[in-house]
Amino acid sequence: MKQFKLPDVGEGLTEAEIVSWKVKPGDTVKVNEIIVEIETAKSLVELPCPFAGTVTDLLVPEGTTVDVGTPIITVDDGSGAAAPPAPAAPPRDDMAPPVPEDPTDPSMIGTPGEDEAVEPGLIGGPAPGGRTSVLVGYGPRTTSATRRPRKGAGASGATPAAASAAAAQQAVQTSMMTTPTPVREPELEHAAESAPAHTVGDPVAGNGVRVLAKPPVRKLAKDLGVDLGTVTPSGEGGLVTRADVEAAAGAPAQPAGGAHRAPAVAGQRETRVPVKGVRKMTAQAMVQSAFTAPHVTEWVTVDVTRTMELVERLRTDRDFRDVKVSPLLVVMKALLLAVKRNPDVNAAWDEAAQEIVVKHYVNLGIAAATPRGLVVPNIKDADQMSLRELADALGGLVETARAGRTQPADMSGGTMTITNVGVFGVDSGTPIINPGESAILCFGQVREMPWVVDGELAVRQVTQLSLSFDHRLVDGQLGSMFLADIARVLEDPATALLW
Repeated sequence: MKQFKLPDVGEGLTEAEIVSWKVKPGDTVKVNEIIVEIETAKSLVELPCPFAGTVTDLLVPEGTTVDVGTPIITVDDGSGAAAPPAPAAPPRDDMAPPVPEDPTDPSMIGTPGEDEAVEPGLIGGPAPGGRTSVLVGYGPRTTSATRRPRKGAGASGATPAAASAAAAQQAVQTSMMTTPTPVREPELEHAAESAPAHTVGDPVAGNGVRVLAKPPVRKLAKDLGVDLGTVTPSGEGGLVTRADVEAAAGAPAQPAGGAHRAPAVAGQRETRVPVKGVRKMTAQAMVQSAFTAPHVTEWVTVDVTRTMELVERLRTDRDFRDVKVSPLLVVMKALLLAVKRNPDVNAAWDEAAQEIVVKHYVNLGIAAATPRGLVVPNIKDADQMSLRELADALGGLVETARAGRTQPADMSGGTMTITNVGVFGVDSGTPIINPGESAILCFGQVREMPWVVDGELAVRQVTQLSLSFDHRLVDGQLGSMFLADIARVLEDPATALLW
């Protein structure tokens, strides 16, 4: 009998909400089979099972937020050893600090019992430097421990079956560190091919066909009490959409980013919504930034008529036919060119060392409104990309964010951000800098306005840019020059050829 504890899926997250179980007691699971979907403070993540066996108990109900290290499921692996008792985790008080997991607890995920030995580098086994391999990365450095080998084991201290299972667990570890898609190692090929066409626990319609719906839509259905099996899909390929769920629930359509709002109940004057997930992370980050970095914001109004003409030409260009081209793409390129001319603006403040760290790369963040709230994934090394490569990266970033699949690593390490409030019909704003970054550019709506051109009044397409920057890193002159360079490229994109 083994317990699977909630792992840290990256970036030092301390808690997660159990969104939906993919298995139930009595189900048989294979190594690397998806068993649960969790929602962290940054994304939806599917967790694979690191061992095979029969599910005996689901220790945490759906909708419950628990700390990393909390046992969430028990699986009978046929070993005969009883799992330590683990009462069902009660709902967390989101305002209370998480209880840290004891890294020396021998019941940690993947840690073998005293009668087992695991090969070096595998989950639960010794790793370089005396650390212990866990589901993601390595645990803290510890002194080496001597374990009694399994009876009947060879020189390696593990049976062939145990070694095979440990190798499969290593595949789980590798997949969790790189991509949410389970790794198909050679020893897992047969298991993957013989797996059922749908995941156990997914909703099924009355005709026995699996219901197709994206994770945010499934979560919305759960929140509204809608059985996905009774919803008529309207999406391509029989996909259930957000509108289908809202129609089935009789709820009004919500704009992107509004899924966190609780529906109003007749007779109630107030509704309390728990602060968790993306909303909680955003609140903490913005408070930290606002009270740590001295913000300065500058504005400039720009005639972007030529930029809009360029966008229209790119949309018909054969090299851009299969990607979405928007004014935001040109704004991104303009910012990257301005960073090249003003490299000191791309920096970070190291409080501990009392140093300014100038970055020689640009990880460009794009603020995206999603059903789960505002997230800011970033495009790594955006300054090294061509305009077409930026278009591809932007399209993939937005699609992944809206599906709720942005991984924690994609939202860390940013150096500068763009927020596009123009899509909401807003002219401008004073955005708050992401912690650890130097500046954030706000791009307002593009609209027709009277404008003086060569001494005569004309109707032009105009937008407003605002730049918030950390005044510890960027003084007024540098910030002004940086913003003016962005405006210059948007006013006349041909300027890029000179830089």
